[in-house]
Amino acid sequence: MLDVKRLRLLWELHARGTIAAVADALNYSPSAVSQQLAVLEREAGVPLVRKAGRTLELTAAGEVLVGETEELLAALERAESALHRARAEVAGTMRVAAFQTAVLAIMPGALRRLRERYPALRVEVVQYEPGAALLETWARGFDLVVAEQYPGHSTPHFPGLDRQPLTRDPIRLGLPPLGAGDTRFDRATELSDLAELPWVMEPHGAATRHWAEQACRSAGFEPDVRFETADLQAHLRLIQSGNAVSLLPGLVHAGAAADVRLLPLPEDPHRSIFTATRSSRGSHPALAAVREALAAESSELRFG
Repeated sequence: MLDVKRLRLLWELHARGTIAAVADALNYSPSAVSQQLAVLEREAGVPLVRKAGRTLELTAAGEVLVGETEELLAALERAESALHRARAEVAGTMRVAAFQTAVLAIMPGALRRLRERYPALRVEVVQYEPGAALLETWARGFDLVVAEQYPGHSTPHFPGLDRQPLTRDPIRLGLPPLGAGDTRFDRATELSDLAELPWVMEPHGAATRHWAEQACRSAGFEPDVRFETADLQAHLRLIQSGNAVSLLPGLVHAGAAADVRLLPLPEDPHRSIFTATRSSRGSHPALAAVREALAAESSELRFG
């Protein structure tokens, strides 16, 4: 009989592409992964992988086995969920990935709700870039992801991930307080007034960076991006101190008095925030409890 743990390694190779990536994801050494895949090939009696240049690719037999393994892993998750539904207490460990502003604005209150209602439930939260977090959730690195989607952009879709809307937050132009910096900041009333002033944005590759650049270009200018950081709290500090402007999602200042000036943008754009989990995991009572707490906390957010 084929070993489930070794089958999982083959599935991970299909999902991640390299032995090194599989080893890193599962805390194995690359040599251990290679050895276990070699054992699986001997058990199967046919080649499952072949070299393609410097990488490995699955053979036809390997592809068939990966498809069956996906069904097996999903069935095991459904069985585990059924077992937990038969228990009187919501318990276990849930691993959640969330982007920075969700970690700051939503997670603390949601965790408090869960702690008070389900003391036997352990929730682990990791700050993760949304696109990568969706991949990791599909690949079973996380149980749940809190992700974002900007207007006109689509996050990656992975088969078998169940998405549920959580909330929407407005995107506004963040300006320094009056008198905090260049006097041209004080006179700005719309995006095009900021064509020659310094901007702070997330690094290239982030959805928010692409969206912000497109918004500026639609207003007729190329932004002068002098500061790059994925930390939106740093964006706030640079704006507060009169050094830059930025396009800020509402979660950055939700529930707190904004100490930057916030101006509306044309067409009132909003960012969509959602949760996603594997469909085979969706009926787990602990997962349902986490989603319920996140939804309850999100419903009380105030964006000013």
